[in-house]
Amino acid sequence: MNKKMKYSTSIKTKPFLYIELKKMAEYSEKNNSLSKSKLKEKALEENIFQYETKNRNKEIASVTLKRLEVLDDFLMDKLIYGSIDVSKQIAVYSILKTDRLFYEFMEEVYKEKYLIGDPFLTDRDFNIFFKHKSEQSERVDSWADYTYYKLKQVIIRVLFEANFITDQDERKIKRPIIPKEIIYHLEDKGDSKYIKAMLGGI
Repeated sequence: MNKKMKYSTSIKTKPFLYIELKKMAEYSEKNNSLSKSKLKEKALEENIFQYETKNRNKEIASVTLKRLEVLDDFLMDKLIYGSIDVSKQIAVYSILKTDRLFYEFMEEVYKEKYLIGDPFLTDRDFNIFFKHKSEQSERVDSWADYTYYKLKQVIIRVLFEANFITDQDERKIKRPIIPKEIIYHLEDKGDSKYIKAMLGGI
């Protein structure tokens, strides 16, 4: 994670988007001769996401392309053709790489909870996390309480949809089973910290 990347609340309106990300990945593979701008233009023309408004389709196209940019050919292949669990793990990795707040939550809360043997994500964990972030960043400190509430909801939903917690109420951490070939690949890329954030350390 690039520490120069600003904290953002964009995940509130652009959460896991697994189906959309995979759809864009498949579309990108099919039209691999197109530039990013042409690919986005063509995807919007063909309305591949089928949202009701043009602006929403544009937003989804932009965020999915941004997330796909951090995937190399190997990871793109796993996103498209891997098992559902592996494919979702790659989707989580793409968010970790492009959303500073989400990465820091996984690194500072999700991973640490697993390491200390307390596998439940509580409201208090979120409150402490956001308090620390607000003390570290004027940008985060400027957010309204409702923004923190929505971010908490979305992070919980992302983790649930990705099978990283058992449900959205109990929020018990469910350590993902990531294939060794993906672990080794990310380590070779210098991205072992993202694997550790997902696995609670290895």
